[in-house]
Amino acid sequence: MSIKSLPRIILGLVFIVACVGKIADPAAFGEIVKNYQILPDVLVMPVAYFLPWLEFVCGALLVCGVLTETATALITAMLVLFIAVLSANLYRGIDVACGCFSTDGSFKSDMVMTIVRDVVLLVFAFLSFRFRKD
Repeated sequence: MSIKSLPRIILGLVFIVACVGKIADPAAFGEIVKNYQILPDVLVMPVAYFLPWLEFVCGALLVCGVLTETATALITAMLVLFIAVLSANLYRGIDVACGCFSTDGSFKSDMVMTIVRDVVLLVFAFLSFRFRKD
């Protein structure tokens, strides 16, 4: 394992850890998704079931070093989407639990710090893509 593979592995582990609670309790994660007030109600539960599994698969692919370009592209798209949704709610003054690492709706993190964290994860995604050949 090269030092250049660390961003890929760290990013993968972050996404695996982030999805565990959501996979275990999709109903609670669905409530968090609903609280963002972005999706129509009919899409809330499909997203609550699908998104954590996408996070898991992409994270596992990165950790295992398989299909890393595809996994990195999907994680980059998710991070951009997460940043956009968090920014929209910050702008609208809607303070919600981000649902990033917990399905506890009462746990509200600082949205600005959550956006900053996602930007840092984007840097890890860039590094993962940059060093994909090593």
